[in-house]
Amino acid sequence: MIFSSIFSLPLEDPVIIFTLVLFIILLSPIVLRKLRIPSIIGLLLAGVIVGPNGLNLLLRDSSIVLFGTVGLLYIMFLAALEIDMGDFKKSSKRSFIFGVLTFIIPLGSGIVILYYFLDYSFTASLLIASMFSTHTLISYPIVRNLGISKDESVTVSVGGTIITDTAVLLLLAMIVASTDGNLDMEFWIHLTLSLTIFVLFILLIYPRVTRWFFRNIPESGTSQYVFVLSLVFLAGVLADLAGLEPIIGAFLAGLAINRLVPSNSALMNRIEFVGNAIFIPFFLISVGMLVDIKVIFSGSHALLITAVITLTAIVSKWVPAYISQKLFGYSVIQRRIIFGLSTSRAAATLAVILIGFSMGIVDETILNVTVLLILITTLISSFITEQAGRKLAIIESQRAPQLAVKPERILVPVANPKNVSRLIELAVYLKDPSLPEPIFPLSVIKDSENVEEQLQISNKEMVETLSIVNDIDVNIQPTTRVDLNISNGIIRAIKELFITTVVLGWNARITTRQWIFGSILDQLLDKMSQMILVCKITEPLNLFRHIVVVVPKAAQFETGFQNWALIIKRLANQLGTTIRIYTNTNDETAIKTSLGKLRPFVETSISTNDEYPDLPQMAASARNDTLYVFVSARKTTISYNHMLDDIPFLLSKHFTEQSFIVLYPQQSLKYSVESSLQLDDYSIFPLKRNLSFFSRLWRRRKKS
Repeated sequence: MIFSSIFSLPLEDPVIIFTLVLFIILLSPIVLRKLRIPSIIGLLLAGVIVGPNGLNLLLRDSSIVLFGTVGLLYIMFLAALEIDMGDFKKSSKRSFIFGVLTFIIPLGSGIVILYYFLDYSFTASLLIASMFSTHTLISYPIVRNLGISKDESVTVSVGGTIITDTAVLLLLAMIVASTDGNLDMEFWIHLTLSLTIFVLFILLIYPRVTRWFFRNIPESGTSQYVFVLSLVFLAGVLADLAGLEPIIGAFLAGLAINRLVPSNSALMNRIEFVGNAIFIPFFLISVGMLVDIKVIFSGSHALLITAVITLTAIVSKWVPAYISQKLFGYSVIQRRIIFGLSTSRAAATLAVILIGFSMGIVDETILNVTVLLILITTLISSFITEQAGRKLAIIESQRAPQLAVKPERILVPVANPKNVSRLIELAVYLKDPSLPEPIFPLSVIKDSENVEEQLQISNKEMVETLSIVNDIDVNIQPTTRVDLNISNGIIRAIKELFITTVVLGWNARITTRQWIFGSILDQLLDKMSQMILVCKITEPLNLFRHIVVVVPKAAQFETGFQNWALIIKRLANQLGTTIRIYTNTNDETAIKTSLGKLRPFVETSISTNDEYPDLPQMAASARNDTLYVFVSARKTTISYNHMLDDIPFLLSKHFTEQSFIVLYPQQSLKYSVESSLQLDDYSIFPLKRNLSFFSRLWRRRKKS
């Protein structure tokens, strides 16, 4: 009796229900992957089979609806978080055009077909046709997993989604008000005010509150994740109060905090993990549970309506994709990506039809046909997006890299393991995410009698440090060297690990021994040609709004110019910041041209002056939400100037609270002083410069 009551159908025991759903989430993608069927389809079909219209194993009760709603909001939130805001601004006009096309064309064609050919009333035709205009980004996880979510066709599709769904839901509010006889001036005033207040609150208040939270609350993965999730659902509640669907609120919340959640951050990894593991699969299963296959066989009239509505819904989404391809010069594959992402229906479609059904505007046949339409369009969307996405991913991977250099490898020497987490996080943002090369935190232990004890202590501290950043989805390989001095250990690691970039922590103290024998940085600059970044980071990296880059004269002639320009643009892209460059008047055109050729796109402005910026004056107006990058140069190189020797001293004195990086570009090992002296406009005089350097250093020490 107990056994039969527990396993009676439909299942009621919450433990058994949750267990069954977890096994569906686990097994359906594995089974269908062998058949080369997208995993999304597997979850949808599983929902059809176990749902009330299939084997009746599960009811679509409040718990399924709850998790499914969370999953839908997750999809919209993730889509907004993963938008490249630089590319989004660049393609905002195209997103708007596509959004208008994918709203008007399905709406117009639907009204004509339903009103004139299927004899529905104008109100019913308008309501059903508005359902044609909606689409849900069910196939978005496919493009994200394929690594093409930053392609412009995807960005335009995502931007168009929010435009068309917003327009449909506003139209739905008008239809409901008209049916109730409330479509008057009071309705328009209330709708305009509530919508304006809602949008301004999300876009203006959310970023400020998030910055305050990230700055003042300890960097705990749990607290940050729960905070962000709370913002998403609060935005959904506020959207509902403003007369919009919660999915609009979730999308706006993602846009509002997009710059504060970098794509390679630990927080982003947690958000994606939980969504992909639980909530999004729950949503797909819940959609499948709505489908009743028997509807299509209920009679010839239902079959006719199903065929006409399905065909109209699909064709009316293909036409905007085709027009957008021709207008924007996209490839056929990109057109198929746009069509694949925009042809699937789900939440907004259900909202429209369920409201129409409850008000008596549409009948049960339309409700059942709509549910079937969701399954058909989702299957088509998944197949097309998967096939086109794979082709686009292959094309992207076959493109020649921008810089034909050896694989990028970053070394982070660790002086104090407890303070290295932000340096590793910075290295993650500097790194090319498309390359599998690891980041190497390095501990150098001085050779002595108790070296084994020091090694154990160092390894323990390193493990504790890496536990803070282990949620970042990047290969991090800690390494240790034992040597007679720190600089030799770092140099040996650079050679053995084929390092291309070194990220050092800032140390403003200058001891007498360092003054006589040279600091670790001096020895690295003298003996190694790799790019070196000396960093002082006082704020969480995701709180920076701007990056200011101070560039010396003739920097564009250095061997490593494109390398450092690329990583600065990559860093700005990850953090969602703008770039402002201060450079010499004669170099403006060359730097602007070179930066324009490097991807990703980042909003960049250039200020010029014949003189190097006055650092004390710059420090007086410096802001904590700005990261300052001072491009320096090694001695005997083209862009070297004796004023660059003063940068560390001036930064220590004036930039006490601000974050900055002193960057030494990569140099060719074959570079020589004689070759640099052949450049008339940028000639340098090593002897005079070195004498000037020692005289200034001596005066500085006398003052201190």
